[in-house]
Amino acid sequence: MTSALPFDDFRALLRDMPEANSFAGNRVRERITQLGGAGAGLGRLGEIADWLTTWSSRPPAVNRPLIALFAGNHGIAAQGLGAEAIADTAAMVDHCAAGGAAVSQVCGAHDLGLKVFDLALDVPTADFTGAAAFDERGCAATMAFGMEAVAGGFDLVALSSFGVGGELTAAAVVTALQGGKAADWIVAEGAMADRQAEMIDAALAFHGAGNLRDPLEVLRRVGGREIAAMAGAIMAARSERIPVLLDGYPALAAAALLRAVNPDAVSHCRVASSMGQPAADRLAGLLSDKPLLDLGASQPGLAAALAALLVQSTAQVFNGVRALPAA
Repeated sequence: MTSALPFDDFRALLRDMPEANSFAGNRVRERITQLGGAGAGLGRLGEIADWLTTWSSRPPAVNRPLIALFAGNHGIAAQGLGAEAIADTAAMVDHCAAGGAAVSQVCGAHDLGLKVFDLALDVPTADFTGAAAFDERGCAATMAFGMEAVAGGFDLVALSSFGVGGELTAAAVVTALQGGKAADWIVAEGAMADRQAEMIDAALAFHGAGNLRDPLEVLRRVGGREIAAMAGAIMAARSERIPVLLDGYPALAAAALLRAVNPDAVSHCRVASSMGQPAADRLAGLLSDKPLLDLGASQPGLAAALAALLVQSTAQVFNGVRALPAA
């Protein structure tokens, strides 16, 4: 049974979210028309400028972008999910901090803000095949942490994550939300895909359909800390009129959870890149327009950073481009 608090606070926020500023978007479309052939030649850049302005309520600009990576560990990983070990998540945090990760290189070269958040890596969530991943208070606290993570005057937020068991956890969340067979929402392949499908089927049977009707209950029962934190970040960004880029299956799962509560809750989000994973790309199509890029990159945060660069460059182009002078 869902308690009255603290999830009710998030439900209230999701019911009362700022709407799109269509007037601001109209100004962008008018300028594209005024540019004539030069405007038509911008292709999808015009759409990106429109989206950026519609949700920020100001002319296209990206001056303080944030690439936020959330690292979480999952109790389900104790069942064995391949070559990766729980300790690999902490090693990746250190790798990012030392500048060795691909996302670190992109952010360092282009002055993009990068934050990596360690979400209690030494205390993995519970194995969701036999218990709730975490309790409601802990889940809500992690969502609140995600909300605070994007505070600080940013004008574009790109979200990604990493952690052993993260994609399996995302698949469990999406299966619970979308229905159908677990095998339809798993990104692993071969024998591992079959095993993960069995894990998810066992988890959903254990928790029971009646307990999974509420998307926030889905989150706490079969989700993970990184999904909870990104859900909070998406909500906070919407409240502050900050456009959001989503990178990776867990980020998509976080958006899907919010969309299940309020179909308009993630209209300010765009998918950074297609991932070359049928389940993830199918979910991306349900959440947003066509991804901004088509990289198939799995390095944490890499697509997020490159998509943020594209959005930033789009704003610069849109503000500076002029129509050809009359002959």
